[in-house]
Amino acid sequence: MYIKKILLTIVLLGIIAGGFFAYKVYNAFLTPNTNFNNDEAIVFIPSDANFNDVKEMLTPLLKDIDGFESAADRKGYSNNIKGGKYSITKGMNNNDIIGSLRSKNIPVKVAFNNQETLEDLAGRIATQIEADSISLLKSFNDTKFLSENDFNQNSKLAMYIPNSYEFFWNTSAEGFRKKMLKEYKRFWNEKRLSKAKKIGLSTQEVSSLASIVHKETAKIDERPRVAGVYLNRLKKGIKLQADPTVIYAIKKSKDDFDLVIKRVLYKDLELDSPYNTYKYAGLPPGPIAMPDISAIDAVLNYEKHDYLFFVANVKKFGYHMFAKTLAQHNRNKAQYIRWINEQKVKR
Repeated sequence: MYIKKILLTIVLLGIIAGGFFAYKVYNAFLTPNTNFNNDEAIVFIPSDANFNDVKEMLTPLLKDIDGFESAADRKGYSNNIKGGKYSITKGMNNNDIIGSLRSKNIPVKVAFNNQETLEDLAGRIATQIEADSISLLKSFNDTKFLSENDFNQNSKLAMYIPNSYEFFWNTSAEGFRKKMLKEYKRFWNEKRLSKAKKIGLSTQEVSSLASIVHKETAKIDERPRVAGVYLNRLKKGIKLQADPTVIYAIKKSKDDFDLVIKRVLYKDLELDSPYNTYKYAGLPPGPIAMPDISAIDAVLNYEKHDYLFFVANVKKFGYHMFAKTLAQHNRNKAQYIRWINEQKVKR
């Protein structure tokens, strides 16, 4: 009888201990532990973060940080931190939170437009992913990488096709560069490569011409016609005489790409630069900006015509007047010069 009491007591103590343990486990893993009013909180965890860094970021978001730490220790998360962008939704328990932080890195949309320099691109990308602008620029300018992939210091801008892409936030500079090379090769599919070959240009030469077309007109519907003018001039051996190349040459010579130039002067046409298409025949040695897809496709699908000249249309702003002869062009140009003088634009 005495032994039965002892056994009963042991059983009861076991049940109590088990219940207490179950209660602790429930509290540690299954009790809601968020402390914010929005439906969702986004957490950016750096690649080099440790568990103390994570705790510091989560403290304002959780009711019981100690409970979270206990659960993290039990699930092995404390020693296995992963960088990235993560979502914690309102009402999540510690088990859900740890599951999200462990395996649900959320991709981000990274977008950029026609940047003039890789410095501009690095600055733009650094606002959207973890990699900083210095590491990005260093990877962009890596001479070994450029050489291995048939780029150089003049053509390297062509590798980056302006668009919107999906990355993980914690992508490294080299990771970003690697994906952009992959996207470049995907963009230049067989159809585009065939069209480039047909007009006698390499992919990088297409990008160089497209960058001029992009700068000449913002009107997407006009770009194939502008591209046709330049291709006609190239075929006839006539200098391109593109004002945007002169503006680029001035900025490059002054090492100041923030310089605003609204009017190209006759003295500018004498600037000795391989980018000055008034002085040197053919295409410049590389793109003068990052052409967008519409400009590249405008070159590949250029409008076939006999125009050799164009100048801004002062009666239809944003568009241009095209001419087949120099005499006709000079008449069109006179209208533009009168207008720009009336606006008192000197530079």
